[in-house]
Amino acid sequence: MNETIAAVSTAYGRGGIAVIRISGDEAITVAEGMFRTAGGKPISQIDSNHCVYGDIIKREERIDDGMCTVFRAPYSYTGENVVEISCHGGIILTEKVLEAAFECGARQAGAGEFTRRAFINGKLSLSQAEAVGMLIDAESEEQLSLAASHEQGIVKRRSDELYERLKTIVTGVYANVDFPDEDLAELSADEVLAELRVIEGELAALQSSYRVGRAVCEGIKTVIAGKPNTGKSSLLNRLVGRERAIVTDIAGTTRDTIEENITCGRVMLRLCDTAGIRSSDDAVERIGVERSLKMLEEAELILAVFDLSRELDSEDEALLEKIGSLGAAKIAVLNKSDLVEKFDRSQLEECGFTHSVELSAACDDNAASGINKLKEHIESLYIEGEIDYNSHAVLTNARQNAAVSRTLEYVRSAMTALMSGSTSDTAGFDLESALSELSELDGRRVTEEIVDGIFHRFCVGK
Repeated sequence: MNETIAAVSTAYGRGGIAVIRISGDEAITVAEGMFRTAGGKPISQIDSNHCVYGDIIKREERIDDGMCTVFRAPYSYTGENVVEISCHGGIILTEKVLEAAFECGARQAGAGEFTRRAFINGKLSLSQAEAVGMLIDAESEEQLSLAASHEQGIVKRRSDELYERLKTIVTGVYANVDFPDEDLAELSADEVLAELRVIEGELAALQSSYRVGRAVCEGIKTVIAGKPNTGKSSLLNRLVGRERAIVTDIAGTTRDTIEENITCGRVMLRLCDTAGIRSSDDAVERIGVERSLKMLEEAELILAVFDLSRELDSEDEALLEKIGSLGAAKIAVLNKSDLVEKFDRSQLEECGFTHSVELSAACDDNAASGINKLKEHIESLYIEGEIDYNSHAVLTNARQNAAVSRTLEYVRSAMTALMSGSTSDTAGFDLESALSELSELDGRRVTEEIVDGIFHRFCVGK
């Protein structure tokens, strides 16, 4: 934190411009060593938040012209002195400008180090810092909207509100313990319990929001399964929007799993096409079938593909029984709807298939409407109606969910203690623990290991 860092903050490659960001106590000194303003005014005399034109220098040699923008602490992204130098966007040229910054006293920034400094200096909460990475990595409009709400502080504000309400209760509980005759508590025992019930409900709602956040941001592990030649690979290609898997009329063409991430409406799917499940004497195909069965065990959503033009046989029934025994959400995809139907649908509901969609994955005329219906079914499993991310806090990752879940456990434990007639200090211990866990949600109390894990996923320069 005492060192001045520098990195290229724009994408690697050719472009109109490239931006080299410098941050730290000596950022302005570093910039003065490598940039000469057109008017001759030293960088140290440039007003904060102002941009000036000039020459970029390396070892007293002009290497480019460009712009220099100065942001003085604490009014900068990192909370430190920051200088951003914009040059022409060539790979070699950008590297030379960055080398000039190193020669003038800066060191190479690590992955996510600028944003990490912003977090440490109180410019961003932990959820806002995570949102920066989400904004950069967003693959859908829904991810972008959710990330923007986090970056604007929706989770931080919700966390702060719950924290202050819990802190008030803890203070009152201990006031009663330490000074039982002074009536110092703001809330009576009954009022404390009533307030805890409200907080419990709000924490439970926040915890349940992770179902939506996870579906949007992390993705649902989804397996396409079925017998050989039912159209699994054709379905994958339709969902992906390109010829990702080889499709032939030969049963058993797919021998291994094929994985792709796709957006399905507002939901992200971590999609896996599997080898056709059947008995086989072929050693290679048996390995593929074993992998398919293993993927089914790990799936959160199963798209079970059946051929409407064929009658149910023993292998279909075995597959239905297998999928029906699993806890994953499941949708029956009834393929080849353009052919004469011979499939008996009566067993689907018995095996837990409450959703089914008809389509013809190989037929251009029918596939679009069928695929759209399938996407609508999938989305409805995880998102109901429109969600205003700017007014409803939605958890987006396992770390946030774990912090809220642990907080909820301690709040419920405190409520149990109060209702069972235990001493107030017993409930106080649980509520203190709830405060501690809630502190991890937005970084009031967080381990170095967690911080490292978050910022190491960032790109260098951010």
